[in-house]
Amino acid sequence: MAFIAPLKGVHFNPQKVGKLDEVVTPPYDVISANGVDAYLARNPYNMIRLDIVKSIGPGDEADARYQEAAALFSQWLAEKVLVRDPEPGIYLYHTEYSHPSGKRLTRKGFVALVGLAEFAEGVVKPHEQTFDTVIADRLRLTATCKAQFSQIFSLYSDPHNAVLTLLEQQERESLGAVTDADGCVHSLWRVTSSETIKEVQRQFLDKSLYIADGHHRYTTALAYRKMVREVKGELAANDPANHIIMYLCPMEDPGLSVLPTHRLLRWPGRMEAAELLNRLDRYFLCEEIIGGSRETLMGEVLARMGELERLSPDKSSSTFGVYHPTEDRCFLLSLKQEARDVLAGRPEPLRDLDVVVLSDIIIGKALGLDHHRCEQEKLVSYYSDPDEALDAAVKECLVSDKFTPLLFVMNPTRVGQVRDVADHDLIMPHKSTYFYPKIMTGLLFNQLVDGEEIERIG
Repeated sequence: MAFIAPLKGVHFNPQKVGKLDEVVTPPYDVISANGVDAYLARNPYNMIRLDIVKSIGPGDEADARYQEAAALFSQWLAEKVLVRDPEPGIYLYHTEYSHPSGKRLTRKGFVALVGLAEFAEGVVKPHEQTFDTVIADRLRLTATCKAQFSQIFSLYSDPHNAVLTLLEQQERESLGAVTDADGCVHSLWRVTSSETIKEVQRQFLDKSLYIADGHHRYTTALAYRKMVREVKGELAANDPANHIIMYLCPMEDPGLSVLPTHRLLRWPGRMEAAELLNRLDRYFLCEEIIGGSRETLMGEVLARMGELERLSPDKSSSTFGVYHPTEDRCFLLSLKQEARDVLAGRPEPLRDLDVVVLSDIIIGKALGLDHHRCEQEKLVSYYSDPDEALDAAVKECLVSDKFTPLLFVMNPTRVGQVRDVADHDLIMPHKSTYFYPKIMTGLLFNQLVDGEEIERIG
């Protein structure tokens, strides 16, 4: 039973900040140190000044940064740089983007408040592990600024698209559009019809929500609620601290895309391609892809993998590409059926995940590296862009003779697989999903105002 509620969204005032494109950013966890400086240089009101990118540890300097963000947030509200809508609403959020296949797609969803529920309650379901160090930073920012600056990206099931159809039929106010660095266009509208909002709330009373992106932010909201409870005691159901701002997208939406995250393994020592094939032969059928440049080889592997994915909609087979940059050789790996016995100890929803086949059979069994060692020695790097992954693999073989770089080209995890894993209370390996495009930070956020009552039903 998911509780949905409207919010008085906070957003930038274009009359004060100029171009909205210059003040929004991607989520904090994908911004590099160099990226911070670039965003700061774009506009003095850039969102990066509020959404502190990373913790710098305990102490006066760190405390000052959070206090500075809180003071700036208050100042921008007072100066109307940021405006808070006077009445609560639900916000339609469309994202038009180019898929790597070349298709131009539009993902459709909406932004609202969601009543917090512990994961054990089965209302909001995760599929990724969270890390305490990240949560600590987000918690300090939330508690100091009394705001949630970025939305959690969640999915829900709506085969007939009833919710979005209802919202799109209503009169709505445009809050503008921004274009991000990838050329994705993010558009926002506000719907304030009380009857429409109540109907949306009713439709969610029998739904579960699946976190697509933002596990740390959701866990932070749970921690913040616990912090407030320790001061105030038990909270009313409609207390602001009992809610989190979410972007909600139907998992059946034709514009919803999950992209693969490719893995670059730095295998300790030297390994020729012949030895690699010998190690993999027990588990995989190995076909060499030949001819042309490394970019051509990569393109051929991706095309073959895509075709095999289309021919196997039930995910009954696992196919990977692997590139050995030192010898400039590329192979297509197809898992042998008998090799699946290696995964017998895994719960069924995890056995068909390519990322599990890679971690358990290829890296664990064939290459003899356990997960702990890979984590401790940082032997695996992750890339969503295959060209960037290819460049990194080639550079790696030029800079070190102590490691053999091996680039594993992955298929995307399917939305149905995310749902199955979450429904069974399981966790996927790190970087199993990449929902594209990311939600922009700064388009809309939620101010936590003591004493306000959230309009919820149920």
